[in-house]
Amino acid sequence: MVIKTATFVCSNTQVSALPPPTLPEYAFIGRSNVGKSSLINMLVNQHGLAKTSQRPGKTQLINHFLVNEAWYIVDLPGYGYAKVSKTSREKWEKFIRAYLTKRESLQCVFVLIDSRLEPQQIDIEFCYWLGERQIPFSLIFTKADKQGMTTTQKNVAGFKRKLGEFFEEIPATFITSAEKAVGKDEVLNFISEVNKDFVVPTDYKRF
Repeated sequence: MVIKTATFVCSNTQVSALPPPTLPEYAFIGRSNVGKSSLINMLVNQHGLAKTSQRPGKTQLINHFLVNEAWYIVDLPGYGYAKVSKTSREKWEKFIRAYLTKRESLQCVFVLIDSRLEPQQIDIEFCYWLGERQIPFSLIFTKADKQGMTTTQKNVAGFKRKLGEFFEEIPATFITSAEKAVGKDEVLNFISEVNKDFVVPTDYKRF
């Protein structure tokens, strides 16, 4: 897939205010500071499309970006950042859950995992949550340039083993580096293939 255009469309905290679900969309989510914004920018060849920050937890909205006038990247707030208030965290979690469970045009959730780390329980639990609700997801291991491939492969294998305790089949897995554009073609080709089967919902409802 060749990326020709990528534009910011809107930010929301309400599922009812999102664009009509007439194009396929792909949500990106992970623990705060996993490198989500950098990955999105790398995929679409735009350094500043998704805003990066040194302050974890900065993304607090559902952000839609239209790619090639044909599909959406959806940047979701990170999870697991302890320095936000309990009220704020519960509010974010509520609208994230509403989006993930009600959005008709959502084709896949890309769960971002820091490849430098051994399996983290919060990531495992989020994948379990998606699986219980039969929400399709794939794994993107980020920051693969920060350590040797042996460490990356060890951590990826360990995460897959953990998922294997719950899932009969492990979802598609991608190893990426935003800095070196590793995994870019693989992720975009995956999206391109899924897009081929997208059918516009004929009876979608506004929530």
